[in-house]
Amino acid sequence: MADARMTKIAADDVEPNRRRGGDLRTLLSPSTAGATSGFMGVLTLEPGEVVTEHYHPYSEEFLYLVEGDITARIDGEPVELTTGDALHLHINVKHRLENTGGSVARLVFQLGPLAPRPELGHVDTEPLPGTEQGDS
Repeated sequence: MADARMTKIAADDVEPNRRRGGDLRTLLSPSTAGATSGFMGVLTLEPGEVVTEHYHPYSEEFLYLVEGDITARIDGEPVELTTGDALHLHINVKHRLENTGGSVARLVFQLGPLAPRPELGHVDTEPLPGTEQGDS
């Protein structure tokens, strides 16, 4: 639902992006909501799933762990997160998310400001496990 004042989007109506691992759904963005300063969405990680290491050359990232326990690897160093924890990642900081627990993990993420073009927003530093670098 969109009008001149707001946009409402259901997570179930957005196709998952699994390119870096997990079930990542960008809900509010320039393309879905006409956002001009950033984007936000949700991430679901099953036990053993990861979001591969990457960084954002233009954006800060904000993560909130709604449910579960994960290990965030920040420039390779582990940071344990549990339900209710929030994490702020500065521009150009490499990060990887791992669900090392026994239950599903659910996160909300927000990034801003936007990169000049969408393809410049993420820099991958490792391939998805089981794939070759560059496969999509």
